[in-house]
Amino acid sequence: MDQTSAFTLTMRLDNVAVITIDVPGEKMNTLKEAFAGQIREVLRQARANPQLAGLVLISGKADSFVAGADISMIAACETAQQASALAHSGQTIMAEIAALPVPVVAAIHGACLGGGLELALACHHRVCTLDDKTRLGLPEVQLGLLPGSGGTQRLPRLIGASTALDMILTGKTLRARAALKCGLVDDAVAHSILLETAVRLALKPRSASKPLPMRERLLTGPAGRAILFALAKRQTQAKTHGNYPAADKILSVVRCGLEQGTGSGYAAESQAFGELAMTPQSAALRSLFFATNALKKESGADAEPRKLTRIGVLGGGLMGGGIACITATRAGLPVRIKDVSPDGINRALKTSWQVLSQQVKRRRLSSAERQQQMALISGGTDYQGFRQRDMVIEAVFEDLALKQKMVAEIEAYCSPDTLFASNTSSLPIADIASGAQRPENVIGLHYFSPPEKMPLVEVIPHAGTAPATVATAVSLARQQGKTPIVVADKAGFYVNRILAPYIIEALHCLLEGEPIESVDRALVEFGFPVGPLQLLDEVGIDVGTHIMPILQQAWGERFALPAALNAVLNDDRKGRKNGRGFYLYPQKGRRKQADSAIYRLLNISAKHHLSAQNIAQRCVMMLLNEAARTLDEKVISCARDGDIGAVFGIGFPPFLGGPFRYMDQLGIVEVVNSLELLMQRHGARFTPCDRLRKMADAQETFYKPEVKLNSLTDSAG
Repeated sequence: MDQTSAFTLTMRLDNVAVITIDVPGEKMNTLKEAFAGQIREVLRQARANPQLAGLVLISGKADSFVAGADISMIAACETAQQASALAHSGQTIMAEIAALPVPVVAAIHGACLGGGLELALACHHRVCTLDDKTRLGLPEVQLGLLPGSGGTQRLPRLIGASTALDMILTGKTLRARAALKCGLVDDAVAHSILLETAVRLALKPRSASKPLPMRERLLTGPAGRAILFALAKRQTQAKTHGNYPAADKILSVVRCGLEQGTGSGYAAESQAFGELAMTPQSAALRSLFFATNALKKESGADAEPRKLTRIGVLGGGLMGGGIACITATRAGLPVRIKDVSPDGINRALKTSWQVLSQQVKRRRLSSAERQQQMALISGGTDYQGFRQRDMVIEAVFEDLALKQKMVAEIEAYCSPDTLFASNTSSLPIADIASGAQRPENVIGLHYFSPPEKMPLVEVIPHAGTAPATVATAVSLARQQGKTPIVVADKAGFYVNRILAPYIIEALHCLLEGEPIESVDRALVEFGFPVGPLQLLDEVGIDVGTHIMPILQQAWGERFALPAALNAVLNDDRKGRKNGRGFYLYPQKGRRKQADSAIYRLLNISAKHHLSAQNIAQRCVMMLLNEAARTLDEKVISCARDGDIGAVFGIGFPPFLGGPFRYMDQLGIVEVVNSLELLMQRHGARFTPCDRLRKMADAQETFYKPEVKLNSLTDSAG
């Protein structure tokens, strides 16, 4: 056989054929169209043995079964028909595996996702390891697609339509025990006996499929199915607001297969796959996927990161507690917290305990594992134990003198090599480092609240930061499970700089008399996870507005908070944390509601009079204009980083690909025209920036249009 084949056959003495999947030169197995011939060849070789008793598919990779199909295949398709043919080819291979006359078993360890799970579903049995790395799922919806190699047809028949729809519509992955419970796998065992268990299954006579759980059986009749799909459609619409066409296609394709048979279902699946592959939503989501993968390979600086073994955290508040939590639980590094009071230490420890207890509750951790991880976190009110810290992350109050004092104390109590990272949302890192003896060791690490949930970190070097310090900060952020982007040390950095004008414009809409709920609803329908006024409540009105004077001083009047907002600030409205902001937050069990008292404070009479489109356009255009400015000023190094930062940092709609992809999609001329119209109606804050005007005149785009989506070279430097 060709030595470069990703599939090798070993025939055991018990006549079970073992096919090992090991894509040459790749860390993870992914399925490619070119593999069709290789798969058919190993299947032919196996069937050539007249004594063949069974067949096992297993991975040769250390920590993955098959992580999915190679998405760059879709980028090469120019028409829906070509993408449909790609799906049909995958369906055909899976059908050949399913039609084998002997038992076929998938032995799964590690990632079994997308096309990998579809391959496993085509087998007659599945067994997986209990290892934490083992995950099973169909995440295609997150790329604006649906499973195209039979997944929409096989999964509902195996585990029931309700459970299958939940998996396919959300793209969520299951751990081993959850997969066993719902019937996705037949057994879950220790890694050491995976192959042995799979072989035993392969030697068993083929048996009838297990009956579905009672709940799923109730939904198999016409009446139950009608209720299920009506409910699923309503829930999907509430989540997607019609912005993700893949969700509706998934519902119709799954229903087609259940009601009209698998032949019709497979045909509908390949056709829908082709149509979705050509949508702008899928193109945008795939661009984000490739962008984040490319970013993972970058160190942030031309230097090797230092090895970190122990971390210190200053401040036991929400941010300090969250940073300590992810450092210990995800990066696996011992953390020492310093706070001015024992209460602060206890609060920080409580954060980690609550996060880990949620995992115990969901059976992702045992109680013993929770104790082991908690043992990595300690704290005190002095600097005992800080001499050995490789890096100290400061998360104290946003006060320049206090942060400078922290730098001086760390330089006094820690080793000369200790790095100092400031978690600041507004203060220049150069100012924080201005009195440092070793300014090359000082950097900004801007986490978003709450750190244990928000995926982005801004890494902010000042002019004197050493390249190795940058590389080490980027490396730590990745160890903590974060997506880091390196941004310039300018007021607001990137994320807050583009977020502020967006929120301020929402406040202008409110002051024009538009009700709170209408403003927020307009942006949620546009695709943001929460509206701007609710976001201000979540962050804390006091915290969210604290940065505005700094931004106004640096960048001008477009960052000026409307003066009327002072009445809200003076009324002790901090948002969710004190139960009252733009919304009232009652006790558990009751939903939040907009507080009509806000209108009296602002001296306005609230009445819905602006269209949702108008509200969304005003807020988003302010954000887009500012994003273009940050690129022009080299706050971000490229459009790709700006798109990732906006999607992961503020929830910019992923299906639009980020501000720069969205501007390219709209056309820069259209963006400038829209801003000029808004400028005429609402004032100078909408003046298009020079970068956009020049690009419109030159008919430029932020990304080179001729570059395929799986290549991330962009034209914006």
